Amino acid sequence: MKILLIHTTGNQYVRALLRSFNEAGMLAKFVTTIAVNKDSWWLKLLPKSTSQQLTRRVFPLPESRLSTRPWLEVCRNLFAKLGWQWALRHEIGFASIDKVHADLDKAVAAKLEKKVKQLGITAVYAFEDGALETFKKAKKLGLTCIYDLPIVYWETGRSLMQEEAERVPDWRATLAGGIIDSPEKLDRKTAELQLADVVVVSGQFLVDSLPAWAKAKRIIVAPFGSPKPLPSQAKKNTNGPLRVLFVGSMGQRKGLADLFAAARLLGPAKIELVALGHLMAPIEFYERQFDNFTYAPVRPHEQMLEFMQGCDVFCLPSIVEGRALVMQAAMSQGLPLLITPNTGGEDLIIEGETGFLVPVRSAQKLAERLDWFVAHRAEVLEMGKKAQLHAARYTWKAYGDTIIHELKNWHV
Repeated sequence: MKILLIHTTGNQYVRALLRSFNEAGMLAKFVTTIAVNKDSWWLKLLPKSTSQQLTRRVFPLPESRLSTRPWLEVCRNLFAKLGWQWALRHEIGFASIDKVHADLDKAVAAKLEKKVKQLGITAVYAFEDGALETFKKAKKLGLTCIYDLPIVYWETGRSLMQEEAERVPDWRATLAGGIIDSPEKLDRKTAELQLADVVVVSGQFLVDSLPAWAKAKRIIVAPFGSPKPLPSQAKKNTNGPLRVLFVGSMGQRKGLADLFAAARLLGPAKIELVALGHLMAPIEFYERQFDNFTYAPVRPHEQMLEFMQGCDVFCLPSIVEGRALVMQAAMSQGLPLLITPNTGGEDLIIEGETGFLVPVRSAQKLAERLDWFVAHRAEVLEMGKKAQLHAARYTWKAYGDTIIHELKNWHV
C-alpha cells in the first residue's frame, strides 16, 4: 500500500503517522499547508515566539516526500496575530480554518490522478473536514479511502452540546464548534464518512459515537502515545489546598462548568482550581465562578509539562471529546486523573490506582472524588507514580504500528 497523507496543519499524531508510514515504506507523499526546515537560517532571525510556532511545522520527512500549499494558512495565522477576526469568521471568513481545509482538499483532488501515476499511490489518508473532494476523486481512481476521525461523530457531538446549551445556558457561548456548524458543513462530514473504506479512531468512545451504518466499515482503534517524563521538580506541598489542573479550551464542551461547580461544593480552603488554556469568554467570567481560581495562559509543550508538575491532580470532565492528549501528558508528569468516559480515555483509568472515572454532568460525583483526593494526599502521590508508569505503556511507535498492522491485514 502506497499512501498519500493529507493534513492541513500537522500535529503530534500526524508526525507519528508520517514517521511510521515512511519507515515502513508506505508513504508516497505528505501534503500540508506549511512545512519548515528546522535548520533554516532565517528561523534564527525571527522573534522567539514566532520561530517556536513555526517549528511546529517541522516534519520527520525528506523534502522529496513533502508537498505544501502555504498561502492561505499564512494569511490565517497573520490575520489572527493582527486581530482581523472578520477574515477568520467561522466557515465564512476567507482565511478561516474551514476555508484552509477546503482549499487544500480541492488542490489535492485536482492533482490526484497525476500523483497516482507518478508515485503509484493506492490509498489516500485524510482527516475530518478536509477529505471530501479528495475522497470523491480517489473513488473514481479506485483508491482506498482512509478517514481519520479525531473527535466524536458530529451527530453525537451536536446532540450532546445542544443538551449542554439548555442545561448550563450561561456557558452556551463557550460551546462553539458543532453547535454552530452550518447544515452544509455537517452534510460534508456525513459525505466524508460515507466515502471512507477505513475509519481510524483513538478510542472506544469515538467508535460508539458512529452511526450504525458506519460501523460496518473497517474500524481501526489506535490510542495515542504519551510524552516522556521530565526531571521531577521539588517535593510538592501537601498542606495547602489541592491543586486541581484543567488543560484545554475553556468551555463547556470540556465540562469546565461542572468542574467549577464541584470546586464550589468543596470551597477554596480545600481546592485551588488551575486552568491552562484558550479563553472562550472574558477572564472575569471565569473568576466569578470560584474564589480560588488561577488562570495560566497557553505555553509551549515542554513548558506545559513543567507546569503540570506543580499541580496535584488532573481533571477533565469532558462532554464531547476525541481523545485528549493532555490526559497522558498529565499522567507522564505524575498526576492521577479524574475524567469522564467522554474524554476517550477510559482505558487510562485503573480505578483507585491511576485515577477515577466519573459520569458526565455530575458536579456532585466530581466533588466526592476531589474530596477523596483532599483527604488522601499521601495516596495521591503514589497514584501519580502509578499513572506515570501506566502512561508509559502508550507509545507513538505502538500507535503507528497498530495502524500499519491493521491496514496490511485488511483486504478490500
